[in-house]
Amino acid sequence: MTVLVTGGTGFVGPHVVHALRARDLPVRALVRDRRRGSRLAAWGAELVQGDVTDPVSLRAACAGADAVVHLVAIIRGSRADFERVMAQGTRSVVAAAKEAGVRRFVLASALGLDDRTKDAVPYFAAKWAMERAVEESGLEHVIIRPSFVFGKDGGVLPTFVRLARLAPVTPIVGPGTQRLQPIWVEDVAEYYARSVDPAVAAGATFEVGGPDAPTWNEFWDRLKRVLGVHRPSIHVPFAALRAQAALTERLPFAPVTRDQLTMLELGDNVVGSNDAVETFKLPLVPLDEQLRRAAS
Repeated sequence: MTVLVTGGTGFVGPHVVHALRARDLPVRALVRDRRRGSRLAAWGAELVQGDVTDPVSLRAACAGADAVVHLVAIIRGSRADFERVMAQGTRSVVAAAKEAGVRRFVLASALGLDDRTKDAVPYFAAKWAMERAVEESGLEHVIIRPSFVFGKDGGVLPTFVRLARLAPVTPIVGPGTQRLQPIWVEDVAEYYARSVDPAVAAGATFEVGGPDAPTWNEFWDRLKRVLGVHRPSIHVPFAALRAQAALTERLPFAPVTRDQLTMLELGDNVVGSNDAVETFKLPLVPLDEQLRRAAS
C-alpha cells in the first residue's frame, strides 16, 4: 500500500511519515522544495515535487497511490488564501485521488468545527469546505479533528514554554476558564497513520485529544510547575487583545490574530465523544509528560 502524504514537511507531517514508515509502508511525500524533505527521504519516503494549488503535480503525485493523508493547511492569511490553499486545494487533491483510483482518503480537520462555528472565521470555513469535498467525493474516507497539537519542536507549545520562562507575568487570554485538550504530536500522527488501515470504519469522523482537559488557568499553572517558575499570571480581556491584534496580525511573527481570538472565544476545545479512544486504543501521552518533554 503506497500512501501519499501532503504537508509532509510541516509540523505534524514528518511524524505522520515516520509512523507510516515504522509500519514499513511505502510513503510518497508531496513537497514544494525537495531540500525541506531530506529527513523524509532519509526515512525511505519518495519525494514528489508539487503543490496542492497545482493540479498537474497532484495527478503525478497520486498516480499509483492507494491512500492519501491530506494535512495541508494554513493558519493565517486572507480569506482568498484560505479558499485557494485549503478549500480549492483539497478539491484538487480529491479530484486527483479519484482519477488515480485511490482507495482511502484521510483528512486533517480541526476540533471545534461544526454547524455552529463553520462561518466564525475563514479558517473554519475552509476546513468545513474541505470536509464537504471529502465527504461528497465518493472516496472511502476518514476525517480526524484534533485539538491543540503539542510537540517539542513545533506548534504553539514552545512559544508557551518561552513565555512562561521569560515573561515577568503570564498573560492568560480572557477569564481562563475555557478548557483545552492538548494531544502530543506523535499520538495524533498515530491516529492519521492508523486511519489508512481498511479495518478502520470508512466514513468516520473522529475528534481526538489527549487524556487531560484542563482549563487555561490550570494549564498555565501546570506548565509553570513543570518549569519550576513562580511568576504571577494576569488575565487580559479579549477586547484588549483584539485591539492589539488588529495592529500586529500582519507582522510575520505576530503572537495572535483576531481570528484566533475568535476561535478561543467559542468555548471549550475538547472532544465530544470517546469514539477515537475506543476505536484506536492508543496509549496517549498525559499532559504533564507532554510539558516535561517540551521543557527538557
